[in-house]
Amino acid sequence: MATLIENPQLPHGPVKILFSCDEEIGHGTDKIDLAQLDAVAAYTLDGGGAGDLDVETFSADGVLVTFTGRNIHPSIGKGRMVNATRAAGFFLQQLPDDSLSPESTDGRDGFIHPYETEGGVGRAELRVLLRSFDTAELTQYADRLRQAATATEQQYPGLAVRVEVKPQYRNMADGLRENPRVADLAEQAFRNLGRPVRRSIIRGGTDGSALTEKGLPTPNLSSGQHAIHSLHEFACLEEMIEAVEHLQELLRLWSGNDGVAGAIAVAEEIFVAARCLARAFVAPAENRCTMMCRRCIALRLPTY
Repeated sequence: MATLIENPQLPHGPVKILFSCDEEIGHGTDKIDLAQLDAVAAYTLDGGGAGDLDVETFSADGVLVTFTGRNIHPSIGKGRMVNATRAAGFFLQQLPDDSLSPESTDGRDGFIHPYETEGGVGRAELRVLLRSFDTAELTQYADRLRQAATATEQQYPGLAVRVEVKPQYRNMADGLRENPRVADLAEQAFRNLGRPVRRSIIRGGTDGSALTEKGLPTPNLSSGQHAIHSLHEFACLEEMIEAVEHLQELLRLWSGNDGVAGAIAVAEEIFVAARCLARAFVAPAENRCTMMCRRCIALRLPTY
């Protein structure tokens, strides 16, 4: 944004910039009015490293499995108690751990991921993530959970198991195929700059997944992130500069393509400053950032 303001001679069509929390399950887009936005394309800047053009994400559902047992004082529990927590453990044993799990899959493999459980004797809840690049497979995964629920009810007479499936987001590739120009121009911008480009998949999701599903095609672009979601997460300044240069060329291509540039959804003003601080706290003192970045100054964040 600052680059366009400071360099009015750069060619581009109308540009709209969104500040959003790029969240995996897409809720960062809940309040976006696409009619008011009135854009033909969008790009999120939430990719790792440099030269990646993310054009596929998982399709995703969330599942809540509820176990309803019968609680009674353990001293008189024989023949009466139905332990929902013990039943939840049995349910988990019905799920594979040597396949269809995050620990055993990579690449284009999907998974069933039980990630949180809580409760007691009378009631227990288990939350599960379903992920696949093939949207149809999510139904198959949910069916496996229902089969495990039936087996658990048979194992524990008097127990009730309820499986509730809620859609979260869908593979952005499904929508990008309908408007390939959006990704093609991003790829061409890398090539025009003489830089390598990789069409990549994300074993997760972005706000772009939700926006694309709603009708606004939104691939994801590199922004210099590394060791994402870890204690050692940091952003590379040189790769951030490359990301800005790529956006300039991309806007130029859009201006010559049909005179209209899509909305560019970014969270980078806060994103960069936050990662500068994160790096300062986890890196040795001699490796701390010493640059007085305009973003940090504008947000009144301390520099190192």
